[in-house]
Amino acid sequence: MSKTLLIKNAHVLVTMDKDRREIADGGVFIRDNVIEQVGTTDSLPPVADEVIDARGHVVMPGLINTHHHMYQSLTRVIPAAQNGELFNWLQNLYPIWANLTPEMVSVSTQTAMTELLLSGCTTTSDHLYIYPNGCRLDHSIEAAHQIGMRFHAARGSMSVGESKGGLPPDRVVEEEDAILRDTQRLIETWHDPSRHAMQRIVVAPCSPFSVSRDLMRESATLARHFGVSLHTHLAESVTDIDYSREKFNMTPAQYAEDCGWIGHDVWHAHCVQLDDDGIRVFAHSGTGIAHCPCSNMRLASGIAPVRKMIDAGVPVGLGVDGSASNDSGHMLGEVRQAMLLQRVGYGPDAMTARQALEIATLGGAKVLNRDDIGALAPGMSADIVLFDLNHIGFAGALHDPVAALVFSTPVNVAYSIVNGRVIVREGRCTTVETEPLIATHQKLALQLAESARRM
Repeated sequence: MSKTLLIKNAHVLVTMDKDRREIADGGVFIRDNVIEQVGTTDSLPPVADEVIDARGHVVMPGLINTHHHMYQSLTRVIPAAQNGELFNWLQNLYPIWANLTPEMVSVSTQTAMTELLLSGCTTTSDHLYIYPNGCRLDHSIEAAHQIGMRFHAARGSMSVGESKGGLPPDRVVEEEDAILRDTQRLIETWHDPSRHAMQRIVVAPCSPFSVSRDLMRESATLARHFGVSLHTHLAESVTDIDYSREKFNMTPAQYAEDCGWIGHDVWHAHCVQLDDDGIRVFAHSGTGIAHCPCSNMRLASGIAPVRKMIDAGVPVGLGVDGSASNDSGHMLGEVRQAMLLQRVGYGPDAMTARQALEIATLGGAKVLNRDDIGALAPGMSADIVLFDLNHIGFAGALHDPVAALVFSTPVNVAYSIVNGRVIVREGRCTTVETEPLIATHQKLALQLAESARRM
């Protein structure tokens, strides 16, 4: 038996549809997990199994996070990694992450997802690339199922340790045959290719400085055999560029193309230092980019030329990145930083508030190779967030409440609906008890830091 949900009386409904309509006194009518009607409140069915009165709220598509490392929430603001550029930062953290346990992966996933959901995010990717002590990607996937978040789980990997010229310590890398076998197992066990899927698997060797060329190529072949997406880090910093030129005699974009890592089924994190030739290759091939402004500022990696990328036709989404290089997982906050950072780099008109929101919705959907999320329109997945305008930070800003979401201090959602299910209601997550989760997470974070000190 179908279930219906009506959201009505929105102060403004941001559709992100093909006409980019913003509807005053708008609403959405949902049947099960799919949007059936969008329009003014008086144009929608007057009754439903559940009704949410969105008076005084901005209603919009759920935001889409295209890059994260959720386990890193356990090492947020850890003293050993508060400063330093990318390679130094990683070398300080690898020995700590080597002590991760399955419980830590599970709890950190739920903690990160709760933070994302409260900040307006309804779909997330997560790039887990380190698997010590029996950790598996399944631990993240099972945690996501309990939370109820739409999830693209990226099976990351590292296979080239220090003894082979890579960056990570040898004790945290895996054998490449084992990586490929486990990746195939995960695809066959968990991947759902259907429209409105809640769970997808992504093939995701970590980076050019931690895996071999063979693994990059074999991973691309595996992904395309099963019809799944590909994800990795690329051109994140100047040291990243130097490594690529020294080891491969190529720029990162040339290396990606040589390995078969371009196309609409591929997205790369960061690309801060992507050159003009790389931008042209990505635009021509439809290769996506996850822009992570807070992380890029935190590690002083630079300002990604997002305005240039979008103008060239490169698909660009937004990512909060790991909480050890961002120290926050607030998706709406990341939208604000994306807008501000482009203005710092390329002038006051480089990005508007609505353009930043579009990157975080439609842009993220395109990067994840999906046509069912990112907009409120009939036939789309029912992923919807509501922001209450009755906050002190919005006082005086209601001349343009949509822009106020981006320009003003980021707030949490009042409601978050994922796949037609209310996951956040009146500012509280309904699928997990937040206080005990935080307490467990704090305990495990301290254990992780202490275990590293004992080594």
